[in-house]
Amino acid sequence: MTEITLTNAEQSRNFPAGTTAAQALKEMFSNKVRKRALALQVGDRLVDLAAPLNSGGEVAVITPESPEALEILRHSAAHVMAEAVLELYGDEVQVTIGPATADGFYYDFDRQQPFTPADLEKIEALMAEIATADRPFERREVSRAEALEFFRQQGQNYKLELLDEIEDDQVSLYSQGNFVDLCRGPHLPSTGWLKAFKLTRLAGAYWRGDENNRMLQRIYGTAFFDKKELRAYLERLEEAKKRDHRKLGKELELFTIQDQIGPGLILWQPKGALLRRLIEDYWRDEHYRHGYELLSTPHIARRELWQTSGHLDFYGENMYSPMEVEEVQYQLKPMNCPFHIAIYKTRKRSYREFPLRWCELGTVYRFEKTGALHGLMRVRGFTQDDAHIFCRPDHLEEEIFRILDLNLHILQAFGFADYDIYLSTRPEKYVGSDENWDRSTAALQAALEKKGLSYSLDPGEGVFYGPKIDIKIKDVLGRAWQCSTIQVDFNLPERFELGYTGEDGREHRPIMIHRALMGSLERFFGVLIEHYAGAFPLWLAPVQARICNITDAQLDYGEEVYAALRRAGVRVEKDLRNEKLNYKIREAQLQKIPYMLIVGDKEAAEGTVTVRQRDGKNLPPMPVSEFAALVAAEVTVNQESDPVGQ
Repeated sequence: MTEITLTNAEQSRNFPAGTTAAQALKEMFSNKVRKRALALQVGDRLVDLAAPLNSGGEVAVITPESPEALEILRHSAAHVMAEAVLELYGDEVQVTIGPATADGFYYDFDRQQPFTPADLEKIEALMAEIATADRPFERREVSRAEALEFFRQQGQNYKLELLDEIEDDQVSLYSQGNFVDLCRGPHLPSTGWLKAFKLTRLAGAYWRGDENNRMLQRIYGTAFFDKKELRAYLERLEEAKKRDHRKLGKELELFTIQDQIGPGLILWQPKGALLRRLIEDYWRDEHYRHGYELLSTPHIARRELWQTSGHLDFYGENMYSPMEVEEVQYQLKPMNCPFHIAIYKTRKRSYREFPLRWCELGTVYRFEKTGALHGLMRVRGFTQDDAHIFCRPDHLEEEIFRILDLNLHILQAFGFADYDIYLSTRPEKYVGSDENWDRSTAALQAALEKKGLSYSLDPGEGVFYGPKIDIKIKDVLGRAWQCSTIQVDFNLPERFELGYTGEDGREHRPIMIHRALMGSLERFFGVLIEHYAGAFPLWLAPVQARICNITDAQLDYGEEVYAALRRAGVRVEKDLRNEKLNYKIREAQLQKIPYMLIVGDKEAAEGTVTVRQRDGKNLPPMPVSEFAALVAAEVTVNQESDPVGQ
């Protein structure tokens, strides 16, 4: 009989091949450790306790504190949910797949009648009963033919489709109670481990994400090992709902999306357009200070441009259909880079000109499926804060360092000081020489290390044309958003035959760096709304102050204050309606306006305003000019430092 060797920190043991993980656990670890074990790590494999071991290696126990534990818990919770659904709704339901996710789990069902919130309550209640019953998760390996026959008898057609694509002769089935699922695992030892869970919402999802397939019903949920953690998560979920940029965008009159215009196309309302202009102006000013030159390019180009760039080959499905003008096909641009290259090629370039730093707030258009659209976060027309740096090889590391410096400076100005950084390396399919890849990857890595930035390697996740750095910013709720990216490109300089005359008088190929700091203005705007819950810092607030009179006797004075503050550059509104003061203050607070300026008879007589902050605190009365100076000083401080909390 074949033996396998298992090793931990204290001992090395031989076992017959096929020994279950539970048996190995019993032999190698103390009773105290076994009680908290929910799976084993054997070498680089994660196995549940029911799994047979057919190869050896270093063994570690997975407990609830292990990084891998939540995924196992949530995957198991998805199976328990599917069991509850089948027990409640029987033959009218087809089950499909149910994976764990970053913050929970889901399972997709095919059912003619829609699930309702009342159904979720019933399903959740039955899940609690199944958990209390402490049913073991049992693993069974069967032949593919046996699995096909089993699910055929069950009438579960989606499982048959999945099995048709599996080439292995053996597959694993997991069961708890009467529920059996096709699954690789791993799973919990038993349903009794499931003590803190909640079903959160319903959604639609096409089978396999293909809109040509049947629409399924997706039930989302989450699970934790601790009820306190579950409560904290649900509180964050409620807070996230309050901060939803789609809800606040409507309430604060920032932007709108209308069917008459088309899904994924944003209409910016006056306040949103003003806030956007503030973001853009700051972006342009900072780029000028950091040595960039501004470009502006068209929204369409001849289709052949996208053939040369390769976008038709690599991104054709995400591009809109071409339009014909004077028997020539034109294309809405999905990227800005070919336009910047066209500007580069307007004349011969010398090594003395480098680096060239060109930036553009360029609007691009990409076809996103309707089901993928989500407010400002996923749209069909968006503006990239794009830039392309053309440089010599000896400039590469320094330019990346400069980009990182500017990147983090701008993110901090908008209130983002927490982020995760990833360095993505060469994928299986790539263009360019190994030498260029190694040099560029080393340059990215060196720049990160010189900045003293911690990062994670993301092996094989570079784009086909070069390695990259991705920065995922975290908002006040700890949610990560992909915004910033820095990419080294060997592909486009080659495709467009870019060159420059070197110091040796010969022709050389420049290196091209793509970078976006905010990513898309639309997504960044949406993240800002949710980060601040619409209560923007003073320098970004589209309305910085609102004037509220107490009675009609102060109408003229209110107008004077309004005109004076406008002249001083304060973004101000006036509410001089014949309404109660408390009502007007409440409305201003709901609009999250930083300052309310109260004017009554006393203020009119003394030429002052009484200043109320949006948090309800009052400042002493002050002359109008003093308030204008206060705003100017606060804006300057906020733009120079982290404005969170203002």
